[in-house]
Amino acid sequence: MFTRETVQTFNELEMILYNFITKNSDKVIYMRIRELSDQTHVSTSSILRFCRKLNCDGFSEFKVKLKLFLDRNEQENLKSTKYYLSEFLERTMKGNFESHIQKMAELVLRTDKIIFVGTGSSGILAEYGARYFSSLGKFSSYIKDPFYPINSKELKNSTSIILSVSGETDFTLNLANQLKMEGSNIVSITNNKNCQLAKISDINIAYYVTEVFLGDSNITSQMPVMYILEESAHIIQQHLKNPAT
Repeated sequence: MFTRETVQTFNELEMILYNFITKNSDKVIYMRIRELSDQTHVSTSSILRFCRKLNCDGFSEFKVKLKLFLDRNEQENLKSTKYYLSEFLERTMKGNFESHIQKMAELVLRTDKIIFVGTGSSGILAEYGARYFSSLGKFSSYIKDPFYPINSKELKNSTSIILSVSGETDFTLNLANQLKMEGSNIVSITNNKNCQLAKISDINIAYYVTEVFLGDSNITSQMPVMYILEESAHIIQQHLKNPAT
């Protein structure tokens, strides 16, 4: 609800409101505007300007949005890890899912340079993937810095393996387009195939698990990604060990 960009625009009085509301949000949703004004020593007109900055027409709408935000932040009983694993197995371990992993491995084997890309938790997995592939014989690097410079001379005969739950992150899409324009093959691993990243990829592997949010944090299980990375790395290692197979 309070984005970093919006908070940066707050003046001194608005910061007083912001600090009070974040510490007393469960009480604020039941207050009248006059009560909030008395508690914070901020005028009602300043409170209304504060509300407008948050795209609310008035204090009543602000309280409704705050209540919805709090409801969303209430931690639900998360399903067990076994549930998400079985969900993944049930939805994807059939049909042509394994063939997509095989195609990814074959593409990696044909290219000289492997680059893993991701941000946030996907960035951690990108680093893990690069290390795992390198350990099994296919040297790889990773990018999780949105300002990482791209050198086109180094991208000839390369494959970029891009990790993103949503496949809609601006940083990831911008970097994917840049890598593609420089001639790198794009393999994306996303939670579904109907996303922008999948559409610009040469190969997309979608794993389809329920997305889980805790507040603004996406805590969707990454077990499917671990499986895809490790399974493809094992296929690659077997081919490197026995080139004729």
